[in-house]
Amino acid sequence: MSVHTSGDSTGARAGRPVSIHDLAAAKARGERFVMVTAYDAGSAALLDELGVPVLLVGDSLGMVVLGYDSTIPVTLDEMLHHTRAVARGAEHTLVVGDLPFGTYQDGPSQAMGAAVRMLKEGGAAAVKLEGGGPMIEVTARLVGAGIPVMGHLGLTPQSVHQFGGFKVQGRDAAAAERIVDDAVALEQAGAFAVVLEAIPAEIGRRVTAAVTIPTIGIGAGPHTDGQVLVWHDLLGLTAGRLPRFVKAYADLRSEIGVAIKSFQSEVADGEYPGPEHTY
Repeated sequence: MSVHTSGDSTGARAGRPVSIHDLAAAKARGERFVMVTAYDAGSAALLDELGVPVLLVGDSLGMVVLGYDSTIPVTLDEMLHHTRAVARGAEHTLVVGDLPFGTYQDGPSQAMGAAVRMLKEGGAAAVKLEGGGPMIEVTARLVGAGIPVMGHLGLTPQSVHQFGGFKVQGRDAAAAERIVDDAVALEQAGAFAVVLEAIPAEIGRRVTAAVTIPTIGIGAGPHTDGQVLVWHDLLGLTAGRLPRFVKAYADLRSEIGVAIKSFQSEVADGEYPGPEHTY
């Protein structure tokens, strides 16, 4: 699905942004789509131009951009800062902003304040929150107030300390059943989509079959309706060992290294700036 090359379902021909209804229609047609996690206006504008239908401004920015060791320290103000940037760069793409840890766990009233700011100040079209259980009521209240909500089940990074690390979830029967049940409950509460992270492929298949809303996988196997990767990961910009589910589609880290070394060398040799770069 592309905001620039597909049919009327994405609003491209009418020049309108992608909506949550376009994603539902894509699932109904059996069309798979991508979501990319991005954090700035430049990458958002390029992804929009390339027809990516959904951009997630993830609280993963804490680790990818801000240098934290988890998503826990990320503040709402930091999320708003980056969401505004992405929203300014995205003309057609559906922008979803993560609600960071501590902005919705206390219940619907707390969540409402954070979500309203994400739409009013951040420019997002929707919010994402993690977990099932108590988050079902939170989701229902936000949706009831006209705020589109994307759920997130499986490995929910904001609960990393409870999980004892970044570990695959849903391996035993009870945990798997809980994920399926929570997905169904999120749909009933009005969520328009659900992210499934780091779960066995079979559970991803079961959830996708159990709900009519789109499922978006990240380490959830090939059976989900969409797939999401972080901009830095899929472009090969991330250093160190990557999770099993990450596929780098380029090696821009190496390309950047070559460019920087060339710049340093030419400056040291007096080759740059040359006459063509001088006023």
